[in-house]
Amino acid sequence: MPQNIVLIMADDHRHESIAANGCEQLSTPHLDGLIASGVSFDGAHCQGGMHPAVCVPSRASLLTGRNVFASSQDPSGKDYEGAAFAIPADMKTVPEMLRAAGYVTHHVGKWHNDRAAFARSYSSCERVMFGGMSDHDKVPLHRFDPEGAYAPEDCYYETGHSTDLFGESAVRFLQAQDKATPFFLKVAFTAPHDPRTPPPEHSVAADTIDLPANYLPVHPFDNGELLVRDELLEKTPRSPDAVRQHIADYYGMVQQLDAAIGDILAALEQRGLREDTLVIYTADHGIGLGQHGLMGKQNLYEHSTRIPLILSGAGLDAGRRVDHLVWHADTTATILECAGLDPHMAQEGQSLVPLANGQDDAPLRDSFCAVYAMSQRMVRDARWKLIQYHPQPDSPMQSVPGAGSSRGSETEQLFDLEADPFETVNLSSSPAHQDIRARLLAELRTWQREAGDPLA
Repeated sequence: MPQNIVLIMADDHRHESIAANGCEQLSTPHLDGLIASGVSFDGAHCQGGMHPAVCVPSRASLLTGRNVFASSQDPSGKDYEGAAFAIPADMKTVPEMLRAAGYVTHHVGKWHNDRAAFARSYSSCERVMFGGMSDHDKVPLHRFDPEGAYAPEDCYYETGHSTDLFGESAVRFLQAQDKATPFFLKVAFTAPHDPRTPPPEHSVAADTIDLPANYLPVHPFDNGELLVRDELLEKTPRSPDAVRQHIADYYGMVQQLDAAIGDILAALEQRGLREDTLVIYTADHGIGLGQHGLMGKQNLYEHSTRIPLILSGAGLDAGRRVDHLVWHADTTATILECAGLDPHMAQEGQSLVPLANGQDDAPLRDSFCAVYAMSQRMVRDARWKLIQYHPQPDSPMQSVPGAGSSRGSETEQLFDLEADPFETVNLSSSPAHQDIRARLLAELRTWQREAGDPLA
């Protein structure tokens, strides 16, 4: 396997929104090329999280190889701006382990966890954005701080779109590399996260957009998170024209992101590093954009939990697609093995190297579970998916926009993903499916206990 690693991470990029994954309404030639030259793990998912900024626990899981409860100093998610964003100080991150093994570890772009974990993880950085989001043309940036403080007052601004700025920094880093020292480069784009403002050359016309098969103007019940910021980005009921515009803007952001990825890949080729480098493309989570009547990612439907995961490098089985259930911790273990380290240091993940090499076609797991706050829990296997919703009696319905969570419902959904990939037919109360429901529920309860879920 190659010794260098380039990890490219998008924000809000769902699996379906790549041309090679079946989306005919946008153009992603460079991501398509990565899939053609490498391995696409089409069953990749994120594990959700305990607070609305789902990117925080998702990124912590990838950095540590641990579940969303273990990888946070506050697994309850209640300390929204503090400990819930912090990785435990005694838990080593992947770049921290690589740095100790002699790697140059370099970060560009978004970092939504704590500054202390960042400082111990990276030996260098450029154009780092601490936080969740900003206007793409006014990104609060930080230069490398050898003291590791990264004080808020030291941030600065540059002219340009975030995608272009982060792509330029990644290219600049690669242009300075040679084959003498292995490197780990993480490029964390803020695209296609809102505010979705693609430049004209990448824009997509809303009248070319087809509504998704599971489009709804309103979600059919209170899922416990209908007043979060993301859900207030479009008024309810969601009109077809409004949803088309949101999707068009999102696709424009993806197309601009794809162009920046092309620049990064070209820089690897120009420096003669491509054969020695494993390129990984993934995202923290997906997003709704009108599917099921939802706009955000604070839910456990496939559009929000299923993510792209592409591995491309010398020696991989080019063009291979793997549909097994994998998640961020498996990416962690894969990076460690590629670097010559013990993949078991990612305690809850399994290396994807055998699957990527075509050496083993056995699934890594029979089921996968995910969470959202205290209101939603999910378990799925290769075909069936169960979601449970729990009301929150201590969180009354809020009347002020953005003030907090809605109460939630005591509701359950069971989907046959093989026959119903858009999750539109609820089979939870079907007598013919009670054995499947009971089996999935038992698997969910076992995982909750093992993972330390407060709802176990």
